[in-house]
Amino acid sequence: MKTLYIVRHAKSSWKNIDLPDIDRPLNKRGRRDAPFMGKILKKEGVMPDLIISSPARRACKTAKVIAQNLNYPKSKIQKDDAIYEATPGELIKLINSIPDEYIVVMLVGHNPGLTQLSNLLTGKYIENIPTTGIVEIEFNASSWNEITVNSGKLKSFEYPKKYLV
Repeated sequence: MKTLYIVRHAKSSWKNIDLPDIDRPLNKRGRRDAPFMGKILKKEGVMPDLIISSPARRACKTAKVIAQNLNYPKSKIQKDDAIYEATPGELIKLINSIPDEYIVVMLVGHNPGLTQLSNLLTGKYIENIPTTGIVEIEFNASSWNEITVNSGKLKSFEYPKKYLV
């Protein structure tokens, strides 16, 4: 059994329009939502064996804040350039390459790829994973390279507006 948490980065700032997209930081709402969602995951007893993040500043910060809430060592977060602007197919390829020693994996990245990935893996339609949204998918598989279209079961879908106004 494998479990994948798909995490869309927290809300980012567009304040500095000259900043390259990859360097955009979290905005005020993002700085509120990331730790809040980390606490939700902690309350649910989530403990990833591996966190993989896009190299984008907003994704890395989201991953670090969630990791801190879960007592996951920030130094063990892996950055993977393939996540930034990835298609669902590229993300599945990345998932298929995860070493099988990892049972619970968290992938932190961007839309539209993450929403499309969730829909493809589960066959359940989610219109949009909002910022700091988290989808939990369970796979009846012993190896990550078995993960393919419609091979997962949607276990949960959490996002800040479910709890905060």
